[in-house]
Amino acid sequence: MQYIQGGVCAAKGFLAAGVHCGIRHNRTKRDLALILSEVKASAAGIYTKNLVKGAPILVTRAHLEDGCAQAIIANSGNANTCNANGVEIAEGMCALAADHAKIAAEDVIVASTGVIGQTLSLLPIQAGMNDLIADLSRDGSARAVQAIMTTDTVPKECAVEFELEGKICRLGGIAKGSGMIHPNMATMLVFLTTDAAIAPEMLKKALVKDADATFHMISVDGDTSTNDTEVILANGMAGNGMICEEGAQFDTFCQALNMVTTKLCRAMAKDGEGATKLLECAVTGAKTLEDARTAAKSVICSSLTKAAMYGADANWGRVLCALGYSGADIDVDKVNVAFLSAAGRIEVCENGAGIPFSEEEAKKILLEDEINILVDLNDGRESATAWGCDLTYDYVKINGDYRT
Repeated sequence: MQYIQGGVCAAKGFLAAGVHCGIRHNRTKRDLALILSEVKASAAGIYTKNLVKGAPILVTRAHLEDGCAQAIIANSGNANTCNANGVEIAEGMCALAADHAKIAAEDVIVASTGVIGQTLSLLPIQAGMNDLIADLSRDGSARAVQAIMTTDTVPKECAVEFELEGKICRLGGIAKGSGMIHPNMATMLVFLTTDAAIAPEMLKKALVKDADATFHMISVDGDTSTNDTEVILANGMAGNGMICEEGAQFDTFCQALNMVTTKLCRAMAKDGEGATKLLECAVTGAKTLEDARTAAKSVICSSLTKAAMYGADANWGRVLCALGYSGADIDVDKVNVAFLSAAGRIEVCENGAGIPFSEEEAKKILLEDEINILVDLNDGRESATAWGCDLTYDYVKINGDYRT
């Protein structure tokens, strides 16, 4: 199993495109994306648990009730949320994609990202459909991911190659996510494709299981979005036998899925709005998996810890504080804390108490752009990892004038 190039076009039978249609005022920004499978595919999705949901989620849920889909259309610049005619617009986007791609509208998944509460017209989307269809290609993943970016500063795509029953299979994905990242599902937009053959119910099971260990474990700012959508299409063109139950083949598929989603998670956390550093908190020695996940996520979400990491300040007390209010079952008198980066590792806390360490060495370690916060609870055998970023002045600047 290895990483390869291609994003959502790495798998057989998938094309992608991304164009500027006019939703966004900046003509250099692509704002409309399309992913198309040559054949109808098994499909599954998970969505935000925010009570305020974008209309595209309602439409996509309905279209995936039969467990099948063939295309994904998405726009950026306007989240199509809290609009009186939002469902009509979302259905209209599906109908436009279906008409131009010669497929059924019910087989189209729709998503939107951008400003909430802003009226969205179908006119620019309709005007851009011919260009979008013409742009479809086997190397279109990079353009599709550009078309779903909002405050993202870098595109996020990934793919892996693996084997099922002697058949070479591929799974790839693209994602957008920089702010409003605090999953109660899988925050942001994530589109995944694979040529493996897997039944819809197993696809959904794999997606839900994986999100608990990946997208549920990232946070940038503690805000859960209204349009969070993660969907996957599996067209079966690799030729492996259909995965209909748990077992070795399902486990291999889940491993491939995890390789892609973990890389996308790290990319989104590192590209957090205004961020200068990726933070990874690895908790070991927990009594239960739930305790490990709760503890790791609490550290990543701590504004004080995030600010300390921005300033390269080895203020480990903020880590211990976050563990203490996390709600996890922890004996604080057993906790060890260390910081790790490309510049080295330094122990800062042992058995819940401070130990002598070099502030100069600690600062050198924390000045790197990827920081590992290592927490050993010394109270069990479970572990978990969470991802986040530092908190900077630029985060406030970006969100202070997001609409204007």
